[in-house]
Amino acid sequence: MATSSSGSTKTLSRLPRLAKQLTAVAALCASTASFAATWPDHPITLMMGFSAGSGVDVIARSIQEPLQEALGVPVVIDYRPGAGGNLASAAVARAAPDGYTLLLGTAATHGINPAIYKDLPFDVEDDFTPIAPLVDVSNVLTINPKVIDVNTVGEFIAEVKANPDKYYFASTGIGTGTQLAFEEFNARAGLKMVHVPYKGGPEALQSVVKGETCCIFNQVQTVLGQHKAGTVRLLGVSTAKRIDVVKEVPTIAEQAIDGFDSYIWFGLFGPKGMSPELVTKINAAATQALKNPDVATRLVSTGNTVHVSSPDAFRDLVHKNRSKWAGVVEAAGLTPQ
Repeated sequence: MATSSSGSTKTLSRLPRLAKQLTAVAALCASTASFAATWPDHPITLMMGFSAGSGVDVIARSIQEPLQEALGVPVVIDYRPGAGGNLASAAVARAAPDGYTLLLGTAATHGINPAIYKDLPFDVEDDFTPIAPLVDVSNVLTINPKVIDVNTVGEFIAEVKANPDKYYFASTGIGTGTQLAFEEFNARAGLKMVHVPYKGGPEALQSVVKGETCCIFNQVQTVLGQHKAGTVRLLGVSTAKRIDVVKEVPTIAEQAIDGFDSYIWFGLFGPKGMSPELVTKINAAATQALKNPDVATRLVSTGNTVHVSSPDAFRDLVHKNRSKWAGVVEAAGLTPQ
């Protein structure tokens, strides 16, 4: 078959342009690789959507120094509390994907908030780069025995079922993780309880201590002090395995609800578009920090479970967690704000 001379001419005319495009791509790849090789060369900002002294801050402070050692530059914590962590998330979503602005995200910011806030200025999956999980934190069913005198999760369920609408549970606010943890438990246990939201963690826990409410689902590290003081009783942890710091407290699954496994996680995110090379370097630094014996001991002593995995596995966790909490919010009948 004869070949058209005009077709050959057109093909030949495209070759220089194609060569230029390939050269540009190669230059871009080389530039990215060069940047990743020299990164970081100045301080990194770790954005925090919650206030100093909060449970999230404990995690940030625990990993700050070992991250600095692993990366070789200062890591500066920038507190941007407000809107359930959304202010800090929005700032990171708008940042350049150069690895110098990171977010300490949580199951609340990237799992619960998308179901609670209907007009978020970002998408928690599309507008962020998952880098590394840090820790998982169990919630624990915490009661005031002067209000509801039971010793096991099974006894708690039986007592509440026998007295519908009698018992009030506390939370740190409508749509927060503490409310949704209890809503998930109530749905699985078939319970009906009255929800009383408070302005924050200290107020909610004090309502249980004072007997204004009977109980709360809260992070282990938050209730440890009251537990040691004997003012509250811990009935069951929400994770599938027991927690070292309160090893004597059985899981909810082994007492009453088969397969119950619910927890809050914390992890590092960057803006979308970060290069795989940068993500790999930060993930490796986070892993190094978490494997530091002093850091691991400090985290475990406050009720955390160290969580090391790949960026891809962390991305899958975020996606599944978002779907899970959307179902809990819908089942609880909560209207997005």
